[in-house]
Amino acid sequence: MSKVPMTVVGADQLRKELEILKFDRRPKITEAIASARELGDLKENAEYHAAREEQGICEARIRDIEGKLSNAQIIDVTTMENTGRVIFGTTVTILNVDTDAEMTYRIVGDDEADIKQNLISVNSPIARGLIGKSEGDEVSITTPGGLTDYDIVSVEYI
Repeated sequence: MSKVPMTVVGADQLRKELEILKFDRRPKITEAIASARELGDLKENAEYHAAREEQGICEARIRDIEGKLSNAQIIDVTTMENTGRVIFGTTVTILNVDTDAEMTYRIVGDDEADIKQNLISVNSPIARGLIGKSEGDEVSITTPGGLTDYDIVSVEYI
């Protein structure tokens, strides 16, 4: 399997979620299954079936997170020299040439992306159009809304 880029923050968030699932949620589900078993007939026991379903979801998420972390290539841009080039993990401020709207995005892995927090996936159209470009460049990016021209105002390695 190929390595998946991930920021240090994203890896930490996944590790915290994994810890909660393994050491908090998993024991609670086990207790719920045990108490549901005590209620008697398992064929018609809704609590038992609900707890088993929740256990399956929890275990699947644990396997998913462990798989992602084992294939993660953790990239820390704060340890790199700022060359002004847009790379994975950088924070980029761009200016829409047509509307003069300025936006700041951080380019992160797929699992970390959250547009509400200005975190865009490295595989998004905007990130793909910005990667490899430098501060001061003008780029044309094809987005779902059509072709848009942007000026790269700043590139920060934070």
